[in-house]
Amino acid sequence: MAVQMQLRRIIISEIQDEQVIMLKEVEGDRTFPMMIGIFEASSIDRRVKRMVSPRPLTHDLINNTIEKMGGELRDILINEIREQTYYAVLRIMLDGEIVEVDCRPSDAIAVAVASGVPIYVAEDVLEEVCGGE
Repeated sequence: MAVQMQLRRIIISEIQDEQVIMLKEVEGDRTFPMMIGIFEASSIDRRVKRMVSPRPLTHDLINNTIEKMGGELRDILINEIREQTYYAVLRIMLDGEIVEVDCRPSDAIAVAVASGVPIYVAEDVLEEVCGGE
């Protein structure tokens, strides 16, 4: 089972290597913090602030490629945590089937924010991270 989340906060620090984003349950109170790189955090932040880039950025390129190949990005799913590393998939509708493409969660979230699709986290991943919140 997957839980829909929304981007709640982006914390960008110019003196740290890792940035923080906070996801929050759409229909609940649990929050899901993630450490991500500065490139992904900046890309997400630009989208949230509706800043337009004169040329497509990497996450725009991914969305444009999916569209040009006849697919439709449906959502992204953070589906696993192994040895304190998160795993995610882009879920693309292509030729009537859902195709899952493995990617880093930070990239998946940036792509989701760029395209406006829902963000999901698997319930067992939320349980492991949030515990009994």
